[in-house]
Amino acid sequence: MDSTPIVVQNYAPRSPQLRIAVVTETYPPEINGVAMTIGRMMEGLRQRGHHVQLVRPRQSPQEVASNEKAFVEVLAQGMSIPRYQELKLGLPARSLLLQLWQTQRPDIVHVVTEGPLGWSAISAARKLRLPISSDFHTNFDSYSRHYGIGWLKHPISAYLRKLHNRSDLTLVPTQAMRSDLSRKGYQRLHVVARGVDTQLFNPSRRSMELRNSWGVANNGLAVIHVGRLAPEKNLQLVLRTFKVIVECRPDARLVFVGDGPERAALQKAHPQHIFCGMRSGEDLASHYASGDIFLFPSLTETFGNVTLEAMASGLGVVAYDYAAAGELICSQQNGMLAALGDEAAYIDAALSLATDPPLLAAVRQQAAASIAKHDWEHIYDEFATTLADTVRSSLRKQHAKTAFILAPD
Repeated sequence: MDSTPIVVQNYAPRSPQLRIAVVTETYPPEINGVAMTIGRMMEGLRQRGHHVQLVRPRQSPQEVASNEKAFVEVLAQGMSIPRYQELKLGLPARSLLLQLWQTQRPDIVHVVTEGPLGWSAISAARKLRLPISSDFHTNFDSYSRHYGIGWLKHPISAYLRKLHNRSDLTLVPTQAMRSDLSRKGYQRLHVVARGVDTQLFNPSRRSMELRNSWGVANNGLAVIHVGRLAPEKNLQLVLRTFKVIVECRPDARLVFVGDGPERAALQKAHPQHIFCGMRSGEDLASHYASGDIFLFPSLTETFGNVTLEAMASGLGVVAYDYAAAGELICSQQNGMLAALGDEAAYIDAALSLATDPPLLAAVRQQAAASIAKHDWEHIYDEFATTLADTVRSSLRKQHAKTAFILAPD
């Protein structure tokens, strides 16, 4: 039997600044939506004076953990994820985390990812009666059919639901996802959206030199896709959609920005298209802004950060009506939507933009204008406030329980 003592004193945060233990299996410089988002959130917490302890897998044998005044890293053991070799899956670490958090007790544990390390964090935090919040970032159960393990969809769904329901609060990026997860039995859901850096991603980054390198004439059409080149991204629909577009717009070019397990096969099968590989920072922003139409037919997103980045960059986004696109796009005004899974409608929406220059110009202008208010500063404030509220709520419950136990008969 585990003899780890249970500590309940000093439960309240000692100041308006929280001590937050964040547990994640992906983090910059890894390039993916979850890593980008949590990296941003950590920046926002630190700017607001909170103390962050970041627990994550070691990304390379030579890596040295950060140890700053208000930001300390703890590097755990990890292993590469099959078909995602550049990402690590954290190994179970309950004993490590119990010892760590007994030595320096955080005010709250925030679990970003749902792997073995995330499960260990929730188990350790519950043992120590620490408040727990978690993020729902990725539809791993939906991914399963794209990787030959579709038979695991229901067990994975059950695992994810159980993990998140063990936390005091689960953060989701959209109201639609909150409703969907609630129907599936998830409890204590709260919406905190994602932001976009409009100083980085904006139409002013457009580069005629870059467009020329793609073979796009002055009035030509650059159709782009930015993201991981992987089975779950529905890339075959990108190809089919562009095939229809180029029949009406022979001056169109298709540009893929990103890398992944499908890149080699795609590039071999379609050498006529442009494959730019992984890009970041201002270079990535320039690639976005140098496009005209952004095709994003993924069916497995929890949010889709690239949707915000493309809209902020002034692109005509064509997406399915769910996740970020469903919440941010008003079809034929600041983008184009198709009913979820309706491929014919998706292709028609893209074709209408490609063949109607005035419509495309209006949509692109409205896209950038409509996304301007989705800055990260507002998201940072909401995230930090939500964590503080969770700590206060947990404290009230603990005090109520203690008062009940100590009350005289």
